[in-house]
Amino acid sequence: MMKKFFFAVALAFGTFTAAQAQATLGVRGGANLSNLSGDLKNEDRFENKVGFHGGLIVNFPVVEDFFSIQPELLYSRKGFKNNSEEYTSLPLLEKRRREGSVDYNYLELPVLGHFNAGPLYFEFGPQLSYLLSVNNKTELYDSNGTRISSEKDAKSKDGLSEFEVGYAAGLGFRASNGISLGIRYNGAFSDFVKEDVNFEGDLTNARHSVFMLTLGLRFPSGN
Repeated sequence: MMKKFFFAVALAFGTFTAAQAQATLGVRGGANLSNLSGDLKNEDRFENKVGFHGGLIVNFPVVEDFFSIQPELLYSRKGFKNNSEEYTSLPLLEKRRREGSVDYNYLELPVLGHFNAGPLYFEFGPQLSYLLSVNNKTELYDSNGTRISSEKDAKSKDGLSEFEVGYAAGLGFRASNGISLGIRYNGAFSDFVKEDVNFEGDLTNARHSVFMLTLGLRFPSGN
């Protein structure tokens, strides 16, 4: 399955190379605000989580200064936070608060249509994502809000779909020097959980939902 993903990457980045001499390379990175969507059994259990993304872009002009195709290859960390849990520890009867979060680390391939209106741009298109790894983080606080401990460990991908089919849409501003700033939403057409083995069925029908604040830089083509 991984070979198919890399074939899709190579195809997306190579399709227009011969025909589009003005193609430009670039980089992008920024912050993610992620959570879960879908027909969730207990939505109140999940809260927004901050992550990040970064990677490479290639822009192929189709209609000069108006429309272009832009495949990207991004590393993206998304997921959710668990509702904090308060309890009394034994034997000292001290109050404690436990907070947890789950990171899903993806390699993502969006292929976006870009429409330019002066310095503004609008983008949308399909996205294919491959799940690289899963991490679980747990933090423990005392009654004064002081962090007592923090643990992070890798989790198995058992029960999860390695591939996710979705879409991306956004808008932003691009300056003449190639720097851009935009916001983007990533949604999913498919559930990422095949069998919920860790959350007692609460992740059944769950899909990733991500808002991105992204900073990009396109390099001059040299032509």
